[in-house]
Amino acid sequence: MIRLIRLFDMSLIFGLGIGVFGLISAAAEARDQIRIVGSSTVYPFETAVAEEFGKTSGFKTPVIESTGSGGGLKLFCAGIGIDHPDITNSSRRIKTSEVENCAKNGIDKITEIKIGFDGIVMANSREAMKVSVSLKQIFLALAKDVPDNYGNFIPNPNKFWSDIDSSLPNMKIEVLGPPPTSGTRDAFVELGLEGGCKTFESIVSMRNKNKAAYKKICHTIREDGAYIEAGENDNLIIKKLETNASAFGIFGYSFLEQNSDKVQGAVVDGLEPTFDNIADGKYPISRSLFFYVKHAHVNIIPGIKEFLSEFTDEETIGDYGYLTDKGLIPMPEDDRENFRTDAQFLNKLID
Repeated sequence: MIRLIRLFDMSLIFGLGIGVFGLISAAAEARDQIRIVGSSTVYPFETAVAEEFGKTSGFKTPVIESTGSGGGLKLFCAGIGIDHPDITNSSRRIKTSEVENCAKNGIDKITEIKIGFDGIVMANSREAMKVSVSLKQIFLALAKDVPDNYGNFIPNPNKFWSDIDSSLPNMKIEVLGPPPTSGTRDAFVELGLEGGCKTFESIVSMRNKNKAAYKKICHTIREDGAYIEAGENDNLIIKKLETNASAFGIFGYSFLEQNSDKVQGAVVDGLEPTFDNIADGKYPISRSLFFYVKHAHVNIIPGIKEFLSEFTDEETIGDYGYLTDKGLIPMPEDDRENFRTDAQFLNKLID
């Protein structure tokens, strides 16, 4: 997967070029802070870096809004100028449709920076029993339609975890999770739900014959109340789990790490959601975390270059960087250096 995204040059088509830079520059005094939107999972990491940056750089602390990955990319791609964000976070990689939307609105040059890894956990209160589940059981608990014994697909009949397997708790299936705009939701669906879906041979064989039908079965979460959309606020999910020992919540590993006195992560396919298991790629529901930078804003909004240097510094995202204390799983050293080089390329833009 490429790190540096350079779209075809749309400046002539959209009449941008120097005219846009002049427009932004003329109004630059109206905004002297970096504006960042995006993933609720990346939000605590971005906030930690922003606070450190504000204390040590001489620039104002960036303004950060937790909008979800999809919501952030929609805002980011809406246009160029001080009314639009400079950077967006994402707990999934930007989609082709989002790249095209950016280009349509004159944003023809973007750089992707990967900052590390995160795992997605299914957690419950420490007052409840710790649970071990398989990806197959997660699919049977949360998919809208599941296969019956005759090869047909039926509305999910499982109301209790014990309906799926007698070894699981005799508790109502109640899972609090993020909405469709969330990168956590996207990654959970792709890695968790589809991961369990692929354990059925009949469904796997469908993939080559009818990809649309395969995706509908493997990616559609039930809507009968077993899965409850809890918004983009992962802290709210933690609070609800504290008051409801029967419920589970879906969120990033960093929130589990920060709230380990309140909640515990379920074992998935025999593996604990731990720092080492995610870093080694063993834990089955893990993903990469990104942020995206708009080239057109780099030399216009004060501090973007310096902020990128802070974020990609070894003391920030390295093996012993301060973001590891927040739950970030570092990338291998070579990968960190590659993305640091991309940030340095951005630092040289328009100089």
